[in-house]
Amino acid sequence: MSANNKPRIKILLVEDHPVVRAGLQIILSEAQDFEVVGWAANGAEGAAQASALKPDVILMDVGMPLVDGIEAVRRIRANDPSAKIIMLTASDNERDIFASLAAGANGYCLKEAAPERLSAAIRCVNAGDVWLDAAIAGKVMAALPDPSAVGSSFAIVSAAAEKRTYNSLSDRERDVLQLLVEGLSNIEIAERLIISRETVKTHVRHIMDKLAVSDRIQVAVKALRHGLV
Repeated sequence: MSANNKPRIKILLVEDHPVVRAGLQIILSEAQDFEVVGWAANGAEGAAQASALKPDVILMDVGMPLVDGIEAVRRIRANDPSAKIIMLTASDNERDIFASLAAGANGYCLKEAAPERLSAAIRCVNAGDVWLDAAIAGKVMAALPDPSAVGSSFAIVSAAAEKRTYNSLSDRERDVLQLLVEGLSNIEIAERLIISRETVKTHVRHIMDKLAVSDRIQVAVKALRHGLV
């Protein structure tokens, strides 16, 4: 159990590179609500481990020996239609994206994502939502002849998921977000909150990572669009 007495999210890692796998284990171990319950080095092992361990969320690489991640998703889905799987990969090509989603993946996250974004993806998918990194979501939407035809079961990130993302902000990050939306500069935010400019820069960077945006304007637009302030 985690510190707040809620059950931890049990995670299975399916990744063939030992260094990457070890790094993921270190990153995930820092979250009190995560527990890595097992790992596998290829898709065949991953499908077997998923059946044996019944994890809450599976992090699945795409390119692996023997059986790749996409085929592993198909096998896992055939055995357990309720399985929750996030593709965690360096690949952003459309073939891998659409093949993964067609096979039944619940999320697609790039390995270059910040640790807090990966954590948000895990919590999002565990809660029953679909997670796509911003760049991946853009490719998916661009490939659709009519984005409005996407059903509710394929919501990119639901309102509930956005709310959870907002709740992942610290109290100070929420203060900074409010002032960002009001149009204050870093210097003005520092003066208003009586903190250093470097601290403001750090908070702004964390906010952008958590909201999956790349500049201050996008922060304000997303915050207002989703009612985060």
